[in-house]
Amino acid sequence: MSDLQLTVLIPLYNEDESLPELHDWIVRVVTEHRYTYEILFIDDGSTDRSWSVIEQLAARNPAHVRAVRFGRNYGKTAALQVGFKASRGNVVITMDADLQDSPDEIPDLYRMITQDGYDLVSGWKKKRYDPLTKTLPTKLFNGVSRWVSGVQLHDFNCGLKAYRQAVVKSFDLYGEMHRNLPIVAKWNGFGRIGEKVVQHQARKYGNTKFGLDRFINGFLDLLVIAFMHRFSKRPMHFFGGFGTLSFFIGTVLAFYLIGLKLYNISQGLRFRNVTDNPLFFFALVAIILGVQLFLAGFVGELLIRQNHHRPEDYLIAERIETE
Repeated sequence: MSDLQLTVLIPLYNEDESLPELHDWIVRVVTEHRYTYEILFIDDGSTDRSWSVIEQLAARNPAHVRAVRFGRNYGKTAALQVGFKASRGNVVITMDADLQDSPDEIPDLYRMITQDGYDLVSGWKKKRYDPLTKTLPTKLFNGVSRWVSGVQLHDFNCGLKAYRQAVVKSFDLYGEMHRNLPIVAKWNGFGRIGEKVVQHQARKYGNTKFGLDRFINGFLDLLVIAFMHRFSKRPMHFFGGFGTLSFFIGTVLAFYLIGLKLYNISQGLRFRNVTDNPLFFFALVAIILGVQLFLAGFVGELLIRQNHHRPEDYLIAERIETE
């Protein structure tokens, strides 16, 4: 266990206007509650003055501000992955940099982890100030996520979350997996997942980064997570299962057509060549597909044994560490 009670992890992209206010608000809250803490900014390749602002904040608060700057924009998932690996606090609280997440929620989130025994607590923005074009896709995504995962949360994608340190150290994130962190945590063995209604504030500076492409990518990554959870260690069970079924159906159908022809010949009935029957080509495709799926499962098993884990690297341009 670390002596540091709390890491406040803030991934950001072009949020220079909000950072000073957010920093001061966090410091005020954690100081009032006498937490030992660090504020960890992950600048995801901002093109505005965000890094300059972070440097100024680090100069003002050198004992508590740390930061990482990417050489280019990788996305929120990459920022969180690097931030989780760099975090030192026993409890890690993530929040967005746009001031829509309130630092006043920090004490209750910290208590739910340290005293109530949760592994992860996810914020629920029950009353939102986002446009309908964002809230409707979010509700649909949350519904599908509940159905696929069995994790009964109202708001999977809320940026305001609290984690036990062991949870964040277990993550290996890529794509748009930041939308599905409670699911990843559950399937990593951390099943005590709670939810807290949190205040959602209207955006004060800048513009939203939400787009339809992120919504679609979130769904695709949800499917990837579900597949990887069930079959990443045993791809033959997935590909081999479907391959065996397809091969079996094709073989039975082919033997049926051959048997039917032989029977008609033996009875002196009219018959046609097996290859003249459209079902023969369906059987042939099923057999070939079955063999290919089986081989895909076999190759997947070989890859797992030879290359079990390959982390993704991100170009880090600069770091700021505490004094």
